[in-house]
Amino acid sequence: MVAESEREQWDYAPLERVGPLRFGMSVEEATSAMLTCGFTSDAVAELGKFGPFKQVRTSFRAVDAPFHRADVVAYYVGPMGLTCIAVDALTGPQITWEGIRLVGRPPSVLSDELTTYLESTDRTVEITPGGDIGSQDLGIMPRAQRAGDVLLTRPVFGRPNDWANTMSDCIPADEMLGHY
Repeated sequence: MVAESEREQWDYAPLERVGPLRFGMSVEEATSAMLTCGFTSDAVAELGKFGPFKQVRTSFRAVDAPFHRADVVAYYVGPMGLTCIAVDALTGPQITWEGIRLVGRPPSVLSDELTTYLESTDRTVEITPGGDIGSQDLGIMPRAQRAGDVLLTRPVFGRPNDWANTMSDCIPADEMLGHY
C-alpha cells in the first residue's frame, strides 16, 4: 500500500476529467498525459466489442513501480475514446472532489460523505450494484477492493452518453468483479 503522503494528489471534475485524464481522450493522448505525471503504460489490451465498437484498456503505474502494478486503469470505446477510469485503492492517486477523498477509504465512510453531499445539493442518492452510494449525475461509482482483511474504496469514474445510458452500462465487466 502506498502511504497517503506519497500518493499523487488529483482532483475530479464530474463527467469531464480525473486528474490529467479527460473523458474522450485517445489512448495516445491519455498515455502522454499520464507520462507527464510520472505514470507509464506497457500495453493496450483489447477487451472485445461494445456493440459495433472495439473496447480497449490501458493500465498505468508509477514509473518506478513494479511491472505488475496498476495504479490507474483507463477504458476506451471506439470513437468515444476514454470512457471509464478506475483508481486502485492501495496504490492509485488520491482523488479529491468537493473536499471528499474518494480513494482508499472504508466504503461506509465514503458512502456517508457522498450521501450527505448529494442530499444537501438535492441530487439523487443512488445505490450501486455493489451496494455502495454512487451518483449518475456525478459519474462516480465507488467499488470495494480488498486490502487484506479490510475493504477500501476503488472508485470508478465514467461518462455515460449516447453509447451507454447509465454508469453501470459504461463500466466494463472486469471492473464489476472483485479486486484483491
